[in-house]
Amino acid sequence: MSGDQQRGPAPRQAAIAERVLAAGSASAAELAERFDVSLMTIHRDLDELERQGIVRKFRGGVTAQPSGVFESNVVYRLKTMRAQKAAVAEHALKLIEPGMAVMLDDSTSTLEIARRLGSITPLTVVTNFLEAMTLLSTERGIHLMALGGDYDPLHSSFLGVSCMEAVQLLQVDICFTSTSAASGGFAYHQEQHIVSVKRAMLDSAAKNVLLLDHSKLGRVALHRLAPLSRFDLVLVDDGASVEMLRDLDEHKVPYEVCGSGGPGDDRTGTA
Repeated sequence: MSGDQQRGPAPRQAAIAERVLAAGSASAAELAERFDVSLMTIHRDLDELERQGIVRKFRGGVTAQPSGVFESNVVYRLKTMRAQKAAVAEHALKLIEPGMAVMLDDSTSTLEIARRLGSITPLTVVTNFLEAMTLLSTERGIHLMALGGDYDPLHSSFLGVSCMEAVQLLQVDICFTSTSAASGGFAYHQEQHIVSVKRAMLDSAAKNVLLLDHSKLGRVALHRLAPLSRFDLVLVDDGASVEMLRDLDEHKVPYEVCGSGGPGDDRTGTA
């Protein structure tokens, strides 16, 4: 019996999810061999993990990577494009001043901002992202306002009508948000309930900034979140190609390219 053999479907499914989230994808045959079960059993496990929204099945295997209709689990997103998200977050800090009220959505891009806010205090920080709440809860000089609602474990955030109503009662100086895809002058996301909360956040801020790692440019997803013109500024890392940036230029989107090697790497595009 394999050392990875688990008793019962639930522990095995948890182990399968952990492996796929770490690797990004896996074949059904590989998983069947690793967990010493039949292909039929593995497909039942993968069906259940797909039902839970943790992975996405394709012919012969499974993936944790996003598609136009599937948003990756937060565990997977926390591991991807870390350097690019960090470069964008460092640039975003220039837009924040002590005394501001700052709103952060439930994206792993804004989490990189949260990691750095201790150097700019005092601040009021509003967020629905449990990861950011945990990080900021012990930070001195940060007045943390946690947005409640229905807890969504796949996103590690609070969503739903209660969250939207809480957002609508606030007015912040600046809101940082991210999304799954941007193309043709629009920002997109795969899930309607996420879109609804993000739109409420945009309406509650004096200034809106969109954070994008370059993998999100030139892609679309199921739901249009907002036109890119809805954002005062788009920040993207320097992995963005000339073609990707040309699309932003053609739609007159104000953007800044955030380099990882210092201020000299930063570039700006405006309408």
